[in-house]
Amino acid sequence: MLGIGIVGLPNVGKSTLFNAITKAGVEAANYPFATIDKNVGVVKVPDERLQALANLFVSDGAQPPILPATVEFVDIAGLVKGASQGEGLGNQFLGNIREVAAIAHVVRCFDDDNVVHVDGSVDPLRDIETIETELILADLATVERRLDRLKRMTKGSSDAQAEFDAVNKAYETLQMGLPARAHDLELPADLGLLTSKPVIFVCNVAEGDIQSGNAYVEAVREHAAQRGDEVVVVSAQIEQELADLDDDEAAAFLQDLGVDEPGLRRLIATGYRTLGLITFFTAGKKEVRAWTVKRGATAPEAAGTIHTDMQRGFIRAETIGWESLVAAGGTQEARAQGKLRTEGKDYVVADGDVMHILFNV
Repeated sequence: MLGIGIVGLPNVGKSTLFNAITKAGVEAANYPFATIDKNVGVVKVPDERLQALANLFVSDGAQPPILPATVEFVDIAGLVKGASQGEGLGNQFLGNIREVAAIAHVVRCFDDDNVVHVDGSVDPLRDIETIETELILADLATVERRLDRLKRMTKGSSDAQAEFDAVNKAYETLQMGLPARAHDLELPADLGLLTSKPVIFVCNVAEGDIQSGNAYVEAVREHAAQRGDEVVVVSAQIEQELADLDDDEAAAFLQDLGVDEPGLRRLIATGYRTLGLITFFTAGKKEVRAWTVKRGATAPEAAGTIHTDMQRGFIRAETIGWESLVAAGGTQEARAQGKLRTEGKDYVVADGDVMHILFNV
């Protein structure tokens, strides 16, 4: 499951956004927070391809159940009352970030005299620096511990020396006040640096700025471009209103705003792209289901996302692109037209593949 941790300073709209996209109803308390907490919401990934596939397998007037892929959003709340005075964000805050695959950093890009900012004025770049500094300091501590251990191991060990050199490059990057992801570093997988995780900056704007953005958004985009990070512009207020509407009402509301799709869809799409994820499908009369794998995954690895036995006993996979299957009119028709391919263990799964896994254990 894709885990995206939502972070941000108080009163930037972080929890409002989380509540809206998960419909979890978690209280969006204003600053100051009294406790450290973590809230998790599992959200269905919108994908129009599922309905197109389900239409192929209607039986007795009923379509099969549709099971979308899911993405896990984690609302990571920190004890940030004194963050700007150097009191830090709390060990549990840092620990919760370690558990997610990517970070969605919500920054305030709107003016509202009724919502007091923790530092008094709206400055998204300052807010980014506040949290990023805490993460860099945590990573420095991690790297320093690893370097101390490696120093005792380098004598007579080329492997230890190579790891020391790699970790030391990370130390030098962090010492410059840069996140580890700022440089293309080959680091030990178990080092687990917080600043090596992909970051998506989520610019929370007022409703009137959702189409064109504003000067705050442009500042964040410029900052993100320097780091190779992604930016998504949303209005947490709009997302909250959409959460209370049915599909038809939501579509009409978006049309009135001149917006093509909800912010959630943009955030998920950006998350998939940032983490290098793709979707493949299994489809039949029993169910039509979406599965998530890393780009570059082989057919047996994709089978393993369905069940470990399928990967262990993988034989082959009958495969067809979803568009080709829809154009053929169904699996039997595609087979009769010679469009189903038989793929083996070395096959690299493509986004949109519909797969039937054959295995034996």
